[in-house]
Formats: sequence, structure tokens, C-alpha cells
Amino acid sequence: MTSIYTQQAKNVRKTWMIMIVFLSTVIGVGYIASQYFGSVYILYIAIGMSLVMNVGSFWFSDKLAIKASGAKATTKTENPDLWNLVENLSITAGLPMPKLYIINDPAPNAFATGRNKEHSAIAVTTGLMQTLDKAELEGVLAHELAHIGNRDILVMSVAVVLVGIIAIVADMLGRMAMFGGLNNNREGNGHPFAIVIGIAIMFVGPLAAQMMQMAVSRKREFLADASGALLTRYPEGLASALEKISGYTHPMKRANSATAHMFISNPFGAESKGGKMMRKMFSTHPPMEERVALLRGMSL
Repeated sequence: MTSIYTQQAKNVRKTWMIMIVFLSTVIGVGYIASQYFGSVYILYIAIGMSLVMNVGSFWFSDKLAIKASGAKATTKTENPDLWNLVENLSITAGLPMPKLYIINDPAPNAFATGRNKEHSAIAVTTGLMQTLDKAELEGVLAHELAHIGNRDILVMSVAVVLVGIIAIVADMLGRMAMFGGLNNNREGNGHPFAIVIGIAIMFVGPLAAQMMQMAVSRKREFLADASGALLTRYPEGLASALEKISGYTHPMKRANSATAHMFISNPFGAESKGGKMMRKMFSTHPPMEERVALLRGMSL
């Protein structure tokens, strides 16, 4: 039987493998661009633009996510039970107490944000607190604290930067190939497939990068499940919570694709129908049945 420690180590290895693929893709696209156009500065410019855009987003990621979700800060006086659960779990995990926020929404959901453990926050919906019992709520909160402890926000921010780099370079390369092909054809000595190649690069490059970003997000959810179960020493609490959360099929009032990967469950509601493989490839969250099965297959 798989232990929590084994599952956690396995997910860490898989996550870093995906990040290596990200980096290899960036280097590959940059190399192709520099060779095709004879200028390495194309990659340098793309990296610079992407870093400028994404570093700012990362630095203010907590404020942006909180504002986008409509969450409001809460205190120990207002929600003593929730506060005590988070405080006790934080002490157990050796983490600073994160800021707590409440989202007025009947959909049971939660997310963690912040650039590091010293600047972190957890937001939960009113629906989550009304739907789950204490052990289940503790499991969800442990999952979110695991995201903070595992530095998932940093990993996801790096993924966003890499997606941005690939998208910009692919767009530049595609447009240059298209317009270069058009100009050459007008002069009678061009490449007839340049436009087709350009369009393919513009669409396939960013799509592939986005799919890799989703894959990173799914692996982080598996890791947070394992880490959260380790923190509470009670995997059944989180497993039961995930079953109840997945039973709510309506989207959140302020569901946002930019922050969807941060929530413990897809904020857009029930998983789309269709093939299992397609659902896994085009979703920021792994199937709930897989997460529940892994949690119930773990041993302490």
C-alpha cells in the first residue's frame, strides 16, 4: 500500500519533470527562432517582456486573487472555529498564521495565495463552511496550508512566466514567418508553406504551453492532497470533503479562468462530460475520483 511519504515524493518528482519540460520547450522555441531569423535577440526580448509582465503579477498575486474572488478579510471574533482550525494547523505545520478571508458564495470551495509563507492568505467560501463538518473542513484547510508550505504559488508563478515566454516567442516567430513568406512570394522566390507554418506556430506553441501549465497545476493538487493528509494524519477527512465538494455542480458567482487553478476544486462547476483523457488534459484540476481514491489508498 502506498504511504503518504511515498505519494508526496512521487508528486514532487513528477512536478519537477514537468518544469524541466517547460524549460526545454522555451530553450527549443528560442533556438528555432534565433536560427530561423539569424538573431538571438528575439529570445532575449521575449524573455524580458514576459518577465516584466509576470513579475508584477507574482508580486501582487495575493491581492489580485483576493480582489478577483470578492473575498473579505475575517477575524477570530467573527469566525472563531475557522480561525482556531487554521491557527492549530499552522502551528503543526510550522508555518506563520496566514490571513483569512471569506467569500460569500454557496459553492463549497477554497484557495491559498501569496508569494511566500510570510505573505500568504487562505480564502474559503461560506458554502464550504456550511457543507463540511469539522474533520472535513480541517482536511481542506490542511490542503491549502500544504500549498503554502510546498511553495506552490512560486512554482505556478514560474509556470505562468514560462507560458508567457513561449506565447510571445511563438507569436513573434509565427508572424515573422507569415509576413516573410508573403513578401518572398510577392518577389517570386519565396516559400509557399511559410504562412501555414507561421499560423501553426502561433496557435500550437501557446496551446502546448497552456496544457503544460495545466499539467503542473494538476500535479500540485495531488501533492497538496498528500501533504494535507500528512498534516492532519486523517486522509479520510479530505477525501470525504472532496466528495461533498464535487457533488455541488453549480459555478461560483465570480469564477475566473485566471485564478481557477488556485481553488481546491474547479470554480466553474461540474467537470465537463467526454473522454477521461480529454478531461485530464484540458483541466486545471485532476478528476475528483482519482484524488479521493489516492487519499483512501494511503497509509500512515
